[in-house]
Amino acid sequence: MWQNVKTAFLLGLLDAIFLVIGLAIGHRSGLIIAAIIAVLFNAFSYWNSDKIAVAASRAQAVSPEEAPELHRIVEELAAGSGMPKPRVYITDDPSPNAFATGRNPRHAAVCVTTGILNLVTARELRGVLAHELSHVRNRDILTASVAATIALGISVIAQIGQFALFFGGFGGRDGEDGESWLTTLLLVIFAPLAAAIIQFAISRAREYEADHDGAVLSRDPIALADALGKLAARTQQVPMQVAPAIAPLYIVNPFGGRRVSMSNLFSTHPPIEERIARLQRMVGTV
Repeated sequence: MWQNVKTAFLLGLLDAIFLVIGLAIGHRSGLIIAAIIAVLFNAFSYWNSDKIAVAASRAQAVSPEEAPELHRIVEELAAGSGMPKPRVYITDDPSPNAFATGRNPRHAAVCVTTGILNLVTARELRGVLAHELSHVRNRDILTASVAATIALGISVIAQIGQFALFFGGFGGRDGEDGESWLTTLLLVIFAPLAAAIIQFAISRAREYEADHDGAVLSRDPIALADALGKLAARTQQVPMQVAPAIAPLYIVNPFGGRRVSMSNLFSTHPPIEERIARLQRMVGTV
């Protein structure tokens, strides 16, 4: 529940940054132009999110005959969550990971790597898949698309602002015009950075929520905690070669997480240690 409140607050903060920088640089017309560009770009990504992610991950669809245990777990969890069974894919990659995508439960896909199938137990795999189906049930792809739309709009306006500042399009050299020019310059530089940090924070909040909901769905928080520990350790040794754009979809950072505290601001995934600790505290409550 708290993560949902946090997500709503962060989306509101993104909206505020969008409005401020849009009005400061382009006034009403700049705001409208950036909004149209952002919405069109991300609408395409949203409606085709499952196809894009599956293609980018080089995944192949598998039938129940080809992967009976995987299909059985997915079907059981989908029924338990009250959603249709998603399409099932496997990526031939030694790095252990998994993701789910789709704009809603009726257009969902779940994908696992061969690495995770060779690493975790059936019980741990069930915990991982419960986490992924929770993303779909919570419509996190929609949340991520909204955040990306606003962040893209901020970036577009910032680019317009850079162009205008370069050609002297804002104000004079002193007095209030000078102060306005300086304010605009600071917005152009720092607004996209702030938007990125907030977007990453939204992603981390959704991961915590999926951990919680996945543990409730599977009724086995320790299974997911154990799986996360294995995945994080192995991914450090064998990182994935995937496009950065789809990295946030995976249950753990596919490139291997760094433990530098400052880098957490720019991470799409929460620290594994904190995720495991939260799951361990759920023992006996689900």
